[in-house]
Amino acid sequence: MSDKREISKEVADDYWRANIALLVKLLAVWFLVSFGAGILFVDVLNEFHFFGFKLGFWFAQQGSILVFVLLIFIYSYKMHRLEEAIHIDDDLELDSYDLPDADEDVKPV
Repeated sequence: MSDKREISKEVADDYWRANIALLVKLLAVWFLVSFGAGILFVDVLNEFHFFGFKLGFWFAQQGSILVFVLLIFIYSYKMHRLEEAIHIDDDLELDSYDLPDADEDVKPV
């Protein structure tokens, strides 16, 4: 009897689909904050001050970096919840899972 945990191809596909969807959402937020607030909307945001600096300047210099770090924590939290939902344990080695073999006809999401 094998002690490997089997993950079906459907579950693995759903996992990666959810992972990519989360990544796209988080990267869109980061793009809006870094490019949008730091470049596109800088003139409007510069009318406001934050800790003595113009808000557009602050987003370009500090805000996008802080939002990026926050998004890393959000990604980690969301992925942990997703892994709990499909019963993947971070403490187990990858070898303990019986993952489906990759097919040549599998199309990227």
